[in-house]
Amino acid sequence: MKRITRQRHLTAEEAAKYQAIRDQVAEELPELLDRHYQRVAALDKIDDVLKQLKAAREDKGLSLADLSERTGMDRSALSKLESGERPNPTVQTLVRYADAVGMRLEVTLIDTP
Repeated sequence: MKRITRQRHLTAEEAAKYQAIRDQVAEELPELLDRHYQRVAALDKIDDVLKQLKAAREDKGLSLADLSERTGMDRSALSKLESGERPNPTVQTLVRYADAVGMRLEVTLIDTP
């Protein structure tokens, strides 16, 4: 990170204000990072579900065209879903895909620490 230099010195009041902001960021940063990593882990689980769905489709010998007929979804949308180009699928999309390959989507909630 490049340090920004100023042509003038800060007043004591300005320096205190900026220091308070830095202190607040330092205090909140661990919690923010933890929440970020939890969200990333949740997205990784969606990636795992998509890999499982693709494997189930391939195990059943279904092409994307076959899956398109079964789900009513565009072949290109299904391809993007499987390749990760569509990173945030809806639950309904996942349910339709799972149903088409003979699976059932299950969603659970757990308490956060």
